Amino acid sequence: AMRPDRLTGALTKFIESKLGEQYINQAPFDIFHTYSEMSPKVPMFFVLFPGVDPTPEVERVGAANDITANNGKFVNISMGQGQEQIAANALIKAGKEGGWIMLQNVHLMVTWMKLFERQLEQVTESEDLHENFRCFISSEPPPLPYMEIIPESILQNSIKVSNEAPSDLKANMHRAYAHFTQDDIDKCPKPDEFKTILFGLCVFHSLILGRRKFGSQGWSKHYNFNDGDLTICADVLNNYLTNYDEIPYSDLQYIYGEIMYGGHITDDWDRRTNNTYLKVIIEPGLFKSMQLTRAPGFKSPDPKKYDRERYERYIDESLPQEIPQMFGLHPNAEIGYLTTTAETLFENIMVVQGGGGGGVGKKQEDIVKEIIDKFLEQLPENFNMVEIQGTITEINPYIVVSLQECERMNSLLSEIRKSLNDLDAGMKGQLNITEAMEALSNSLC
Repeated sequence: AMRPDRLTGALTKFIESKLGEQYINQAPFDIFHTYSEMSPKVPMFFVLFPGVDPTPEVERVGAANDITANNGKFVNISMGQGQEQIAANALIKAGKEGGWIMLQNVHLMVTWMKLFERQLEQVTESEDLHENFRCFISSEPPPLPYMEIIPESILQNSIKVSNEAPSDLKANMHRAYAHFTQDDIDKCPKPDEFKTILFGLCVFHSLILGRRKFGSQGWSKHYNFNDGDLTICADVLNNYLTNYDEIPYSDLQYIYGEIMYGGHITDDWDRRTNNTYLKVIIEPGLFKSMQLTRAPGFKSPDPKKYDRERYERYIDESLPQEIPQMFGLHPNAEIGYLTTTAETLFENIMVVQGGGGGGVGKKQEDIVKEIIDKFLEQLPENFNMVEIQGTITEINPYIVVSLQECERMNSLLSEIRKSLNDLDAGMKGQLNITEAMEALSNSLC
């Protein structure tokens, strides 16, 4: 591609036109829908990602079913050394009495997972298994593809949830706002003020999450801002609106910037950036239709005209196309991020393709030979620099640049031709196969 940094945008448009919009927009995770597919014999397995904690979601479903830690029906165990027997006893008890058990961070207990596999099977296959029993497991993905953390039988029998935080602003907005229901808004004695500032808080949350994809231009370090920060900040907002006649913006900015979100931040410049976001978003202008991002068109809605569902539609209808300026960054800030994304996409396509795309029954050598012959046949001849320079009547900067590009193109064509011919000779046994040849062969097929 001439512009690899634009590949993802073009691919997004292609998928939308061919498959539909639902394949490019990430819907917020609905834990209640996923829970409906569980059974006493079907556990739920969460793949952990930075900034994503499934525990509050599980507790929310449990509370709706009268399963809480307070009544002893929900047991949450963070796995580590010495927790094996505690987890085993809790598993057996939950299976008999109809409780819920959540085992977190089982990637820290790789050797114990084989024993847990048998214990879980014994519980789920026993005759006295309670119909209300549920098992939840969470683990980080293995660092390398060939490594195994979770036994195969558990993976096959469980509902897998990979709730990775999205990177685009619109998906983050929907994900943030999905944590709050109309009942949450109505419970506040000042619902208009609550939903207005809550919407601004969701914008702030989405913006600081979105900055992470820009690497060091966004944040100097990778901070694990998470959904728990957002929900706790909403609780703080509710408490302040309940107990104060006036909205204490400075107090909210300090608590959010120095304690809640600021508790993750270790760099002073990052803290200053975070606090600046809060000062320009969490302020009285929220009630005066102010701009919520640096890109025009996305303003704070009138709370008297908007309920929760209309806020959701407003995000879809009014949020402009994402650009770096919305995060307060230079327009070129996205080039590195988009280029890296395109390279990762190419690598994943090569892994998925796996060398089987050349036809059924063909050997890899035959496929590579066909590709080499095809490329050599289509490869253009080098530019004749002597002939080109003979046609030049006047030297100017454009001519100089064109000549330099022709010379570089000649170097590229010569390298392509040489590497293909060397690989062809190596496959015929005329040259020894080097690591470079082997890498080229794998890339071609």
